[in-house]
Amino acid sequence: MRRAQRIAHLRPYFFAQVGARIRELQAQGVRVLRMDIGAPDGPPPPFVIETLIRRAQEPNVHAYSPYGGIPEYREAWAQYYRQRFGVHLDPQREVLGLIGSKEGIFHLTQALVDPGDVVLIPDPGYLTYTGAARIAGAEIYFLPLKEEHDFFPDLDAIPEEVARRARILWLNYPNNPTGAAATREQLQRALEFARRYDVLVAHDAPYVDVTLEPDVRPLSILELPGSREVAVEFNSLSKRANMAGWRLGAALGNEAAIQALHTYKSQVDSSHFRPMMEAGAVALTDPRMEAWLEQRNAVYRQRRDLILAHLPQLNMTARLPVAGMYVWARLPQGWDSMTYARRLLEEAGVSITPGVVFGPHGEGYVRISLGTATEIVEEALNRMVQWWRSCV
Repeated sequence: MRRAQRIAHLRPYFFAQVGARIRELQAQGVRVLRMDIGAPDGPPPPFVIETLIRRAQEPNVHAYSPYGGIPEYREAWAQYYRQRFGVHLDPQREVLGLIGSKEGIFHLTQALVDPGDVVLIPDPGYLTYTGAARIAGAEIYFLPLKEEHDFFPDLDAIPEEVARRARILWLNYPNNPTGAAATREQLQRALEFARRYDVLVAHDAPYVDVTLEPDVRPLSILELPGSREVAVEFNSLSKRANMAGWRLGAALGNEAAIQALHTYKSQVDSSHFRPMMEAGAVALTDPRMEAWLEQRNAVYRQRRDLILAHLPQLNMTARLPVAGMYVWARLPQGWDSMTYARRLLEEAGVSITPGVVFGPHGEGYVRISLGTATEIVEEALNRMVQWWRSCV
C-alpha cells in the first residue's frame, strides 16, 4: 500500500514509540515508572464529573451537536476569558470549540498555509506544530529557544526574506517543554512582528492555569491591545481541569482565522457529546474551580521541588519552572539526550523525554513531567540516583 507523499516522510509519533517499548518491558516483568507524558495523573473536579453523569442520563442529549460546539460551551469560554483575562470575545465569531487543542493546532495550519509558505516554529517546541506544517507542504523555519534569552525566540534574527513569506508564528507560553512564562513585553514584540509582516500569531496556551509560583499569573496574548487583529489563541481543559482524555479545547481570537478553521473542521469532524461540553462549561465557570486549582497546583509544586532537590545528585541543573507541568533539566556534559533517556529506561525502568525530540535546540536537556503520583516521583528519583552512581 503506497503512502501519500505528504506523509511518506513522517515518522511515528515519539510517545507512541516509547509506549510500545514500555509495554515490551512490562511484559518482561519490569515495573516502569513514567515521567515522560505531560498528562495529569489526577481526576477532574467531582462537580465536573457529576455534571457529565447527570446530563448523560437525559434522553434528549444524544443527537449530533452543532459544529464548533454548543452555544453554552462557547459562551463558557468567553466568560472564562472575561473573568480570567479581562478579554471580551464574541462567542459565535471569535470562539470555536475543538476536539482537544491538538486537532485545532493541526487544522489551523491546513486551513491557512499553502505549499511553500513559511511557518515559524519554536525549537524546542510541541511536535504537532512541525508535523502539521510538513503535511501542509510548508517550509519550516525554526526559532531557537535559548536559556540565555529566557526561552523566547529572537524575532529580530529572522531573515527579512523568511519573515515576508511567513504565514504563522507559533508561540507557546507557559512553555512546553521549558516551563518559561512570557512577559507582556515579549508578547508585544511578537504582535509588532506580526503586524509588520502580515503574519498570524498562533499562541498555544493550555498551561495558563498551571502555576507553580503563587505570584505568577501567566498571560493570554489576547489581553494585549490590538491582539485580535493578528493573533489567535488555543486553550484546553486538559491541563486546567485534568480533563486530557475528554478532548475539550477551544480556539479564540482573530475572527478571520477562527472562521477559516471552522470551515476546514466542518469538512473533517462533527462535534463533542453535549453532556461533555456542558461539563466542560462547568470546569470553565464554576467558582469552586479556584480552590481546586490552588490545591492541584500545590501538588505539582511539591513534585517540582522534589525533582529540583535531586538534580545535584544527578549532576544536572534546571531553571526554576514557574508554570506548566515540566522540569527542563540540563544533562551532564558528554551525554546526548536520546542515549540518556534510552539507558535510563532500559537499565533503571524510568521513562523521561529526551530534549532532542522537541527539536535540535532541545539537545542537552531532558523533560521530566510533574503528572505522576508523588510517591512514584520519589521512587523514580531514587532509581535515577542509583543508576547515575553506577554510571560514573
